[in-house]
Amino acid sequence: MKEETRSLAVRRLGRVPYAEALALQRSLVEERRAGTIPDTLLLVEHPHVLTLGVRGDGGRSHILATDAALSARGIEVHETGRGGDITYHGPGQIVGYPIIDLNPDRRDVHRYVRDLETVLIRTAATYGIDAGRVEGLTGVWVGHEKLAAIGVRIARWITSHGFALNVTTALEHFDLIVPCGIADRGVTSLAKLLGRSPDTAEVQIRIIEQFAKMFNFNTLEN
Repeated sequence: MKEETRSLAVRRLGRVPYAEALALQRSLVEERRAGTIPDTLLLVEHPHVLTLGVRGDGGRSHILATDAALSARGIEVHETGRGGDITYHGPGQIVGYPIIDLNPDRRDVHRYVRDLETVLIRTAATYGIDAGRVEGLTGVWVGHEKLAAIGVRIARWITSHGFALNVTTALEHFDLIVPCGIADRGVTSLAKLLGRSPDTAEVQIRIIEQFAKMFNFNTLEN
């Protein structure tokens, strides 16, 4: 039986402070639960920030820099409420926050995470990049290096948080942490893999296309 096609509102918001994006997500989750907005995909870029997950200490023990060093670089640290460990967000990275209702037929947390990975694997493939999964680890990988991180929150089957794809990200910022708590692997970006800087707006369009295909959405831009 074919899944029913639904509408997806896409909002490309540009650079948004992390705390502001977190507050927006929380309000949109309530609006989605009330049925006053359609399923929504936010695409943003954040100023330099380290974000903590809910597991254990959230990843604080994986911060390698001192508070003073972080402050000198203008890097904030935020708790998030999402799954996963610590990660870095910053300029040159596309962060996606799907606010979608998994009811009634997609109520499977592991499937949802795998579907997000597939969206980004297929996006990378449009650039000729052979990305994939690593057994036992979340995210999208090229060899031993992570191209995209995923950390989600699902409350009564409404999703928030999501994914972060390194496009032209300055990768040295990941040296400040043990990314996602994984010490023996590195990080990469589309720019590093391609040897050029792809246009961020074009990457966003490709993500939107793959997201719509994966979740069977018609898209409309807000």
